[in-house]
Amino acid sequence: MARAPRDPLGLVRAEPREPYPFTFDGRELTALPGQSLAAALWAAGILSWRTTRRGGAPRGAFCGIGTCHDCLATVNGRPNQRACLVPVRPGDTVTTQEGSGRDTLR
Repeated sequence: MARAPRDPLGLVRAEPREPYPFTFDGRELTALPGQSLAAALWAAGILSWRTTRRGGAPRGAFCGIGTCHDCLATVNGRPNQRACLVPVRPGDTVTTQEGSGRDTLR
């Protein structure tokens, strides 16, 4: 009897669809359909996408469930989006959020 591969996709016998592009700070990256922004950034080796108001310390995902708000990012000009909860959409433009963020849609 053949054993399923010991990776997450093999364990659930998933066959993901093709990845699609989005940008982060001007750099083109890809995400899988349904993938959270935090997961897509982690997959690209990016661990920080926000700086603190005081001191500019780097922040990224901490709790992974939307409670701590460390993972805030600016998505399509809208600040304060929790990257661990927001699914990436094709063509999204994501930028590092500095401090409290600012609404750039105006």
